[in-house]
Amino acid sequence: TSHDQSKSSRYRRTPEDVKTIVKHAKLDERQLTQLTQALYYPSADIASDNLRLLELDAHMAEQIREGQTLHFKGGLNEKVVLCTDERTYDVKGAEISNSLLLVPDLKFASATSTSPLRSPRTGNANASLERSLNDSTEDELEVPRTLEQRPLLKVFHEYFECREIKPRFRKLGELLQLTRYSGPENEFCIERKLLFTLPQLLDTVQSSRAQFMQGLQQYRAMELDGHMRVMEYEYEYRTVSLMLGLIAENSWALDEIEREETINSLQGIAPEAVVSGLFDIYTRPSERCPGRFEYQESLVARIVAQNILQPGLRFRNEEFMRTWQEAMPEGMSCEPKYLRGLGICDKEGAQPCIRSLAEEQLPTNINDRMRSLFKTKHKWTLEEMEPYMECFTTPTLSVSTLLAKHARSLTEGGVRYYVSKH
Repeated sequence: TSHDQSKSSRYRRTPEDVKTIVKHAKLDERQLTQLTQALYYPSADIASDNLRLLELDAHMAEQIREGQTLHFKGGLNEKVVLCTDERTYDVKGAEISNSLLLVPDLKFASATSTSPLRSPRTGNANASLERSLNDSTEDELEVPRTLEQRPLLKVFHEYFECREIKPRFRKLGELLQLTRYSGPENEFCIERKLLFTLPQLLDTVQSSRAQFMQGLQQYRAMELDGHMRVMEYEYEYRTVSLMLGLIAENSWALDEIEREETINSLQGIAPEAVVSGLFDIYTRPSERCPGRFEYQESLVARIVAQNILQPGLRFRNEEFMRTWQEAMPEGMSCEPKYLRGLGICDKEGAQPCIRSLAEEQLPTNINDRMRSLFKTKHKWTLEEMEPYMECFTTPTLSVSTLLAKHARSLTEGGVRYYVSKH
């Protein structure tokens, strides 16, 4: 066949060829090891398009050594990311200034010599051989030479460069919002094809498994009938309020909450799977009382604040803090830090006020988000900006670095503020 002919017609190097090349290169053959490896470019019929060169950092290399799988993820209109079990990386193609040759079974120097090679560790192990060769007066001293064929598998001119980034959770939130749960009586409105299982979401969302599980916690998602769901906000607030009401009703201490009693008390009012799901999200095991639980103050404070901070409403600081504290269960506190990413304190008017500004409803493009933030408030401190800019940071790119590029800073009364560039 033509294939066999092309194979047989391909020129093979001979030991004489090697000697000629060594001479042309002005090398002393006595200084070379006895094995020569002749490289052959792959023929056109060898398919190697499925090979790519990927630069690994220490974490990725360790994951592969441990037998873990690295996943490329990206939808039709998304930039591809690479995920390990714990981290997410942005992937970009980068050119290599020289060609890199992939040669299976290529031998390195130590494997090509029949005598020990001189190295910093072995000192003069090969000195006697070298001396005897160099002492020879014959120019054409015969050095025994073996020739081995080495076919190239591929020539690389570019590689994939990876940079660690924050997980891209926005898609997770958007997909979960399509089927918000608002009670069994409203399930007939839900489009079944928009319901996703945990593995389906994990395959779709651009984040590692560990980060994905954190994302589910962040969105307060739970599994109902095999699908991941988030609660419609008012329904969640009503159900959590009923659960919190049981604290006073049963005279429980804040770290003596009973799980079974909470679920049983709401039977017939809310589905058991919803109550147990919300209980697991909003509580943690009690340190003082084994088998009992305590509500996480930050989560309770946030859902109560969200209920008060309806979009479009403004509250004077003292008025809001008083209303917020009165709505909290006895013994729990509300603190301004719990408003992070939910609302802002606006001091620009005649009267400082607090109003709603939900991070999850802002644009995902950094330039659009900056415009939106400066439209909401003229000047910001770094601390105020952080909750709304953290999603754009990377391990090497901080919020202050981003603001240096996308905003202008000025100092008033010893305080640094950021204002719009334009």
